[in-house]
Amino acid sequence: MPIRVVVILAARIDGACPNLLPDLRCGIYQRRPLVCKVYPAEINPFVQLEPRNKSCPPEAWAVHHPLLQRKAVVTDDAVRRDIQLSRDTDEMDAPMKLRLCEALKVRDAALAAEGFVVYSPSIAALQDALSQAMAPTSAAPDRDPWRFLSNQSGTVESLLAGGAIAAQGGDLGFPDGTVGLPREYVGFKSATSLS
Repeated sequence: MPIRVVVILAARIDGACPNLLPDLRCGIYQRRPLVCKVYPAEINPFVQLEPRNKSCPPEAWAVHHPLLQRKAVVTDDAVRRDIQLSRDTDEMDAPMKLRLCEALKVRDAALAAEGFVVYSPSIAALQDALSQAMAPTSAAPDRDPWRFLSNQSGTVESLLAGGAIAAQGGDLGFPDGTVGLPREYVGFKSATSLS
C-alpha cells in the first residue's frame, strides 16, 4: 500500500522560549528559525489556525493588525513563501528522516486527519540516532513495515481489510512482543471500539 509518512522533529521546552528577553522581545529576531517566522500560521495544510490554541496574547488578534489569513488561506506573501520553504525542506529531509526512524526503531504512524504518534527518545538516544542518520550512506535502510494506529474502529478495520498493519491507538506493543521507544497516540476524535 503506497503511503506517505510525515516525520516532525520538535523540541519540548518547559516554560518560556529561552531566547525571550526580560522585556518579552525576541533576542534572536533577525535570525529566528523558520518555524518562528511562520508562527502563528500553520505549516500543516490539514491543520486550521485556531487562535485559542496559540500562545499569542489576545491583543495579537485585534482587528487593527494585518489580516493573517482569509478562508484558511494565508494572506501575507512572505509567510506563504516561508510555509512553502518549510514544506520543501521537509521533503528534502525525507531520506534522512527515514534513516532516523530506522535508527530509533520508529514504526508506528497515525492517519493525518485522525491524530499523531508522539515519540519521546532520551536525548542520548536521539543524538546517537541523528549521528547515524546523518552519516553519508548510499544504502537504503532496512525498513520494518509501518503500522498505523487509530482510535477509530472503522479505520482500523478498513486498514486491516486493505492489507495494512493496524492497531487501536492505545496498543503500543507489537505482534513480536517488542515495545520500542516511549510513545503516545494522540487522537483528534473520541475513540470507538472494535466490534
